[in-house]
Amino acid sequence: MSDRLRFGILGCGVIGPHHARAITGMPDIAELVAVADTVPDRAQKVAGEYGCAHHDNAADLLGREDIHAVCICTPSGTHAEHAMDALRAGKHVVIEKPVDVQLGVIDALIEVQRATNLKAAVISQHRWDIATQIVHEATRAGRFGRLTLGTAQVSWWRSQGYYDSGEWRGTWALDGGGALMNQSIHTLDLLQWVMGPITEVSAYTGLLAHERIEVEDAAVAILKFANGALGLLKATTAAYPGLTARLEVHGDRGSAIISNDELDYYHSAPEGEQGADYGASGSGNQAEEVLSQYGTRESGPTAGSDPASLSMTHRDQLADFICAVRENREPLVNVEEARKVVAVILAIYDSARHGGRPTHL
Repeated sequence: MSDRLRFGILGCGVIGPHHARAITGMPDIAELVAVADTVPDRAQKVAGEYGCAHHDNAADLLGREDIHAVCICTPSGTHAEHAMDALRAGKHVVIEKPVDVQLGVIDALIEVQRATNLKAAVISQHRWDIATQIVHEATRAGRFGRLTLGTAQVSWWRSQGYYDSGEWRGTWALDGGGALMNQSIHTLDLLQWVMGPITEVSAYTGLLAHERIEVEDAAVAILKFANGALGLLKATTAAYPGLTARLEVHGDRGSAIISNDELDYYHSAPEGEQGADYGASGSGNQAEEVLSQYGTRESGPTAGSDPASLSMTHRDQLADFICAVRENREPLVNVEEARKVVAVILAIYDSARHGGRPTHL
């Protein structure tokens, strides 16, 4: 293998160009060789911008011997199928979120990945945000004491034009869901990553502000975690004009809040600290102090608003993937790990279909 991992990109719609920008932003370790899309104009546009070859079908891309890895950026319901094709063609794969929209297909992908002994990573780029890294490390080290409550809130807006822009958008078969599966999957993934496994959900969903789609644009859920903590999820693409994604983690010795992908609040009780009977009303914010200890770039704006920020965090995850290939280790977010949040979302949908009945994972 050459010094650089040579990539192809399958799918040049909304997310494919972010992968192209991330790959070409690491010239010492990565190279973009070719892209493909069934809409030739899209492939030609990306190829022209990034100086690579282009194809109008997957077979030609996967047949290239000069490609080591393929980024799967096609509609969600085709992710596993295309990833399995790439693995069988001898390519490592990076799969956009969600890994797929059906657990059975994801399990089939896991079997193919194990049989080929190639690497497969699934995009969950916000695990690389500095704020997320800090909170994850804190919960694992017990700095917040016993975890008691975790909340994920995504208050975004997507216009009717957004859903009308592609026939696959807002369908169960190819989008796999709406505000949960497509938009809020990132924040929910972070919640279960920092709080621990989710074991039970009770949920309601609704289609409240959009037309001509099959899926939800609003959802609420009550969550139970394996460690005994409770949780809340609020997710929507019907909150005009679109606000922030927010993650809260609370314990009996500390709390943290991530808002707009930045560490907004952090407090871990020092040894010997005795809180007042009625608390401190949010005083004692240690966020700046904790961030200064990392000495690296702070998280940027939420992926819902800043394309440059999205490409940067993709770059961080792709760098981990490249290291995994070179070191023959698992990527930090492999298919098994990415399956977890899809299972939670599908359980939420199941609960909502049954009028909020608790669904166990």
